[in-house]
Amino acid sequence: MNAPAKSSQLDRVQALCKHGSIRTAVEAGILPQFADLTLNEALVLGLVEQGIRKFVGIFGHGSTDLGEILRAYQPAGIETFAVHHETLAAHAATTLYWQYGETAAVFTSIGPGGMHAIAGSLTALSNGAGVYYLLGDETTHDEGPNMQQIPRREQGLYLKLTSVLGPSYSIHTPESINTALRRGINAVRNPVWPSPFYLLLPMNAQPQIIHDCNLLAFPQPCETEMQPCVGAATLAQVINSIEKYDRIVIKIGGGAKGITQELVELAELIDAVVVSGPQVPGVFPHSHPRHMSVGGSKGSICGNYAMAEAELAILIGARAVCQWDSSGVAWKNVKQFVNFNTNPEDAMHYNRTLPVVGDAQSNLQLLLEELKSAGTDKTNATPSPWLNECTTKRSEWNEYCQQRFTNDRLFDETFQTEVLTQPAAIRIISEFATRIDAAKYFDAGDVQANGFQIVEDERPNRTFTDTGASYMGFAASSLLASGMADNPEYAIALCGDGSFLMNPQILIDAVEHRVHGMIVILDNRRMGAITGLQEAQYGHEFATNDSVVVDYVTLCNSVTGVRAFPGGTHRETLIEALEKAHQHQGLSVVHLPVYFGPHEMGNLGAWGQWNVGNWCQEVQKEHQRLGL
Repeated sequence: MNAPAKSSQLDRVQALCKHGSIRTAVEAGILPQFADLTLNEALVLGLVEQGIRKFVGIFGHGSTDLGEILRAYQPAGIETFAVHHETLAAHAATTLYWQYGETAAVFTSIGPGGMHAIAGSLTALSNGAGVYYLLGDETTHDEGPNMQQIPRREQGLYLKLTSVLGPSYSIHTPESINTALRRGINAVRNPVWPSPFYLLLPMNAQPQIIHDCNLLAFPQPCETEMQPCVGAATLAQVINSIEKYDRIVIKIGGGAKGITQELVELAELIDAVVVSGPQVPGVFPHSHPRHMSVGGSKGSICGNYAMAEAELAILIGARAVCQWDSSGVAWKNVKQFVNFNTNPEDAMHYNRTLPVVGDAQSNLQLLLEELKSAGTDKTNATPSPWLNECTTKRSEWNEYCQQRFTNDRLFDETFQTEVLTQPAAIRIISEFATRIDAAKYFDAGDVQANGFQIVEDERPNRTFTDTGASYMGFAASSLLASGMADNPEYAIALCGDGSFLMNPQILIDAVEHRVHGMIVILDNRRMGAITGLQEAQYGHEFATNDSVVVDYVTLCNSVTGVRAFPGGTHRETLIEALEKAHQHQGLSVVHLPVYFGPHEMGNLGAWGQWNVGNWCQEVQKEHQRLGL
């Protein structure tokens, strides 16, 4: 008996065009179940079966075969976004997942390209974003040193490196592709904490033929329905704590996204105030009278007051990163913690904790039902003393901020003229973004810190900022996500001059991939956040500024397709520049000199402690005293 005919690559491309899935084509009898195909073709088809059709990165000698497969499958809707820096690719893929819910694959060559992408993956690791990393690697025959490998006579060094960071796999044997793809699904689609997945592709393995590859064996994604995991005994303890204490704060992190309704209902029912982490503006509406803005090492008057004075802290969806809780010492008077988290380690981060492990939304719904059944209702016709105290502090914070927004210009020594302050400029840009319903990306440093103190979002996913890795260059790079997304949104990236220069390649890549968005460069010719720390801790600044004058408007306008505008030195000139920039149907840039100096109106200040520099000993001593 003759063996059944096998499909060609062209057959598979055409079947994918028609049916959208290799599995569907095989089940419909269009393709035979078994095929001879290369490792890279199997990889691409396997990723397509997971719904991944977008690839972003830079080809090199470690990935030429992958490039050929992606070229061949272009007619089937596989999109390849070639960029000018692997770190930019990593940030764009992270934001594509974070903002749009789409999973992409970052591809690189061997060596430095892979290292750039690995470094950029810190943002995805820190913020729970599922991204595939397809990294070229040295050959498996070990015939001699491969150019750009780690120059040591040892096996699997890149695998060791990536395995320290997260789930990793090296396809040493092409037939292991399905195991690799299964582990990839478990990482990038993890319902508790999605993660990057590092897939190492030895150069000689990529074009190897897998004979009789089973096209129905590619792992298929499945939806994991998160369930409440809390028992009646734990709920009873939580309710007992709520009834016992009157000064209650709810502190929310990234895991609280999507549960606004439950948060509002709980806060009102138990007479709590809500403090946001820096990553989640809008999850609890800013205008709600129980919202006390942001809290932590930067924080706010009202947010930090609520954290310091509360007796019961209910934490929802947070990892307690150092600046989120002032390295643990923000909780000066908390007698009891209740911690909602899907990760048991995060749920038990503090002493004196009732961990509520499982899906936060489901568990909060159960808690609300039990509170109502128990008759627990602390709402009153008149505000409680606790709410009055916190409301007074919020009024102080609003007045404090408004003074700085009103006194919006100061004389700057660097520019030798009066310029807008950074808080005033960010407020103007944020209000403009709200008016045009644009998403906002904040880069690291002072721009980030002032940003999460200033934004007044009424709904989530209007502001994105990497508060885990705090990666310089994240904001501008993230604009590429709108050039990749199925349903893109207009976005404004706010970054300092230093952060912009980390990834200026976006000027080219945004034009190439038809991004419609804006970069605002807030230029104080220094690393303002670090200069501020130096002066606060040691009384001197050192090596955090420069004397080089850069004409950013001319620089950006030199790229065909980019329109750059000077923001001037007044509120009116900035608004005019923003309007002009928004009208450009492509990437636009606004350059704005901003004040840096000792004047109190030039910054929003810090309201908490932080375990950094010469403050460490004091903060650690306080942490020991609090027993957290």
